[in-house]
Amino acid sequence: GLCHRGRSARPRGGTRIIRTLASRYRLQPVPATASAVPQSSVYDRMSRSRVLVVGDVMLDRYWFGEVERISPEAPVPVVRVSRSDERLGGAANVARNVAALSAGVGLLSVIGGDEPGAAVVRLLEADRIDGHLQIDRSLQTTVKLRVVGRQQQMLRIDFEQAPHADILAAHLGQFTSLLPDHDLVILSDYGKGGLTHIVRMIEIARAVGKPILVDPKGDDYARYAGATIITPNRAELREVVGRWKDEADLERRAQELRTDLRLQALLLTRSEEGMTLFTDEGAWTVPAQAREVYDVSGAGDTVIAVLGAMLAAGKPLKEAVTLANKAGGIVVGKLGTATVSYDELFGASAHPTGSPQ
Repeated sequence: GLCHRGRSARPRGGTRIIRTLASRYRLQPVPATASAVPQSSVYDRMSRSRVLVVGDVMLDRYWFGEVERISPEAPVPVVRVSRSDERLGGAANVARNVAALSAGVGLLSVIGGDEPGAAVVRLLEADRIDGHLQIDRSLQTTVKLRVVGRQQQMLRIDFEQAPHADILAAHLGQFTSLLPDHDLVILSDYGKGGLTHIVRMIEIARAVGKPILVDPKGDDYARYAGATIITPNRAELREVVGRWKDEADLERRAQELRTDLRLQALLLTRSEEGMTLFTDEGAWTVPAQAREVYDVSGAGDTVIAVLGAMLAAGKPLKEAVTLANKAGGIVVGKLGTATVSYDELFGASAHPTGSPQ
């Protein structure tokens, strides 16, 4: 495998020893209530914290051009490409969003030994992300190619395949060795096969007291049992619990799922309806930030990245959710997979240097 380091990992001792239940480990819950912490202190704590992101990495490519005519071959627009761009996608975009807040971040994933994989490595280094990458020479690195004309996405082309089992087995061992150097784990599931061992990963992380945030995919949520928080959107939750009639029905279904999976919290992202946090205390909704929606690509990545970074820095859960909601409102006003900086969240005056990073 390949391991490159954008910044040095800070050793962490004092791993919490936690009480074993009959069938599961029990985590120390993240604090739910607010506490008065100066913003400069939050920045300092964030810059010292480390988040481990694990999941499906992809390369987002964009071809931009003008649309001036319809093809004579078929009733489709012709895009004359004038420029291109490439960005980190999937779990790599989550890591990029954590790094944009000046928090330390490691990324564990599998890539192919191909040109898109080399592009992923280059972009990780540029964003100061510690890449812990297993290379599968037979794997084609996942690429999402978007063709954009007149600021509108015209077409998306996906190139993808699942990594091999032996590579994923080595992946699990590396995950275990990385945990002591990180404060919190984010599992970014895009359904591409990179989290085949997610059940075991959650068990291992719980055993050493690490909070685990999961961005889920598909209809088999049993594999996320024992995580700390999951962050489905409306469509993803509906796929699992069915359609709800009203808010009371939604709360009943969400809380039942949360209880069944032994989660501390379930955070439902609801687009124009904001977010709703379901915990033992009940349901708590944060209204959406009023902002023009330009592109929702990667908004879920930003939400879970900000939530994880804030919790790793010691922010209480509700405050972290409020900031994640604000970040989601900012990022949908940007084109493509994008990030939100510390200064955008807190203002340049809240930064210790008083200037943007």
